[in-house]
Amino acid sequence: MTVRIACADGRDRERAVAAALAAVRRGDLVLLPTEGAYAVVTDAFSARGTAAMRAAKGADEDLPLPVLVGRRTTVAGVAIRIGDDAQRLMDAFWPGPLTVLLTPQPSLAWDHPDGAPVALRMPLHPVALAVLAAAGPLAASSANLPGLAVPLDVDDALVQLGDAITVALDAGPAVHDTLPSSVVDATGAVPVLLREGALSLVDLRRVCPHAIPGPGVVDA
Repeated sequence: MTVRIACADGRDRERAVAAALAAVRRGDLVLLPTEGAYAVVTDAFSARGTAAMRAAKGADEDLPLPVLVGRRTTVAGVAIRIGDDAQRLMDAFWPGPLTVLLTPQPSLAWDHPDGAPVALRMPLHPVALAVLAAAGPLAASSANLPGLAVPLDVDDALVQLGDAITVALDAGPAVHDTLPSSVVDATGAVPVLLREGALSLVDLRRVCPHAIPGPGVVDA
C-alpha cells in the first residue's frame, strides 16, 4: 500500500524527505515531483530498485535509466570526462530542464548498460532537491506507463503505477504548460542537442556557441 504524504508549501517536508530516503535506501520506488511532471525514483545503485522501476514501467532490463542529482559536485562521482562545455551548460541551466549525457564512471557498481552514456539532470523543485540532497543520485523515470501521458498529479501517477510506488510525495499539480527537458549529448567534441524541449538551440548557443543540432532537430 502506498504511503502518500502531502508536502506542498513546506507542509510535512521533513517527514516527506525522511520517508522517501528510507524507501529508496530499501530499493523501493518513490513518486517525486519535478518542475514539469511527476517522476518515479529509486537508489541509482540498488539492483532491486532499478529492476523494480523497469518492471513497473514495462521496460527492458537493459534500458538505461536517467539519474537525478541534487548537487553539481555529485556529477564527478558518476561521470568522467566532464568537459568545459558540459560545465558551462550545467552552470547556466541547472537546476532546470536540461538533461546532459556524459560518460559514466567505469568503476561504479550498478546496472547501467555498458557503453551507454548516463543522462543527468538537476530538477528545479524544492521537494525533489531536498530528497536528492539527502539520498544522493537517484535513478529516475517519468511516472507513466508506455503509451500513456506523463502524470501531472499524484492521483494520475498512482492510477498508472499503483502499488509499485511505496511512498508518494504530493506537492500538488505540476505546471501544465511546462515542456520536457532538453537533452544534450556532451560526450563528444561539441554539444549535440538531441531533443529540443524547454531549452532551444538558440538558448544553448548563448552558452556554447558551437553547439549543433542532432537528428530531427532544426538548426537555429
